[in-house]
Amino acid sequence: MANLTTHQSPFHSFWMAGFECTDQLNAFGNRVDFLTLTGHLQLLHEDYQRLNQFHIRTVREGIRWSQVEKQPYQYDWSTVQTLLDAGQALGVQQVWDLCHFGYPDDLTPLHPMFARRFGALCRAFVDFYRSQRPDDVLIVTPINEVSFMSWLGGDVRGTSPYCVGQGWEVKYGLMRAYIEGVAALRETDPSIRIMTTEPLIHIAARPGASRTTRQRMAEYTDHQFQSIDILAGRLCPELGGKLEYIDILGFNFYYDNQWMLDPYERIGWADQPAHPQWKPLRQLLLMAHQRYSSPIVLSETSHPGVDRPKWLNYVVQECAAAVQQGVPLQGVCLYPIIDRPDWDFLDNWHRSGLWDAELRPDGPPHRVLHQPYAEALLLGQQQMAAALEAATRRDRPSKRPLSVS
Repeated sequence: MANLTTHQSPFHSFWMAGFECTDQLNAFGNRVDFLTLTGHLQLLHEDYQRLNQFHIRTVREGIRWSQVEKQPYQYDWSTVQTLLDAGQALGVQQVWDLCHFGYPDDLTPLHPMFARRFGALCRAFVDFYRSQRPDDVLIVTPINEVSFMSWLGGDVRGTSPYCVGQGWEVKYGLMRAYIEGVAALRETDPSIRIMTTEPLIHIAARPGASRTTRQRMAEYTDHQFQSIDILAGRLCPELGGKLEYIDILGFNFYYDNQWMLDPYERIGWADQPAHPQWKPLRQLLLMAHQRYSSPIVLSETSHPGVDRPKWLNYVVQECAAAVQQGVPLQGVCLYPIIDRPDWDFLDNWHRSGLWDAELRPDGPPHRVLHQPYAEALLLGQQQMAAALEAATRRDRPSKRPLSVS
């Protein structure tokens, strides 16, 4: 088991808040901008101040590539500047997504200039950021959820480039850009920390399935690590991945991240008795850590509706158990912290945030704290603090008194 104390956390708080920042083209070809749609940009200072009651000092934010680079190699950082200023004023650490599902209008992952343009964006971002913050720890997620975007845009026409049967080609294009981006970031500033954010899933065979089917489901589950393996140079070494590019591993885990196939059926996480095919989160986290031996963050998790507190209770229980098993868990991010709508049907809000968004005829949505979720969070914070402290005591070298001869 890894010693937890060997992984110094760069985060200002274990509990983090994720503000939905997608700027993708949705299934209907319409550009969405959740930074403004959720009201976060308009209520930025208030949103950050609300986090104080839960002692959350680290957030995930996104630059919205499609808005920053509307003309090739010409960058408008004005909105990012607004976010930076708010973080500086209120003492909030910001972890930055450079590509969160959205690309400029003239690019797709299949475009021959996609990787070069992304690398240039990464350099420009670091130059912009370091001109104001020369000394602080900068944590960057180059591209969010490559595995999911490869499927959504490459296999089911859910976003650009609206393909079917080209998931691998889209993943290859995204990872070419990812690696070029990390190289550019590290070349510009070797101190930058890279945090991947990939879905953590489990695909199970149905009870009584043949050995061949079970092997096939295991292979499908293993494919979730393709993007990280490419980044590490274990897969597709021609793209230039390196083991040192693996830094902080973020995994996104939701209630619907486990399923069976042929036909598709989601595995229930709260079934009573427990669904025999559901794999506990602690096992998935341990599997990921053993594969890469790197610190881990649960970079996204939430549940819609009334089951929000029950889901958080489950996540806390599993994360505490994972820590006890030696997983160097450095944080849990509630994503989204403010409710968000569906990408394709914008009048369908998920009710998945710590704060619900109460729509108003004019002005940004009003924030309404979901009290049961808030109570579960406060309790969960206590439980995780105890688990982390116990792990620290366990891993701290014992101090024996010197013998006197």
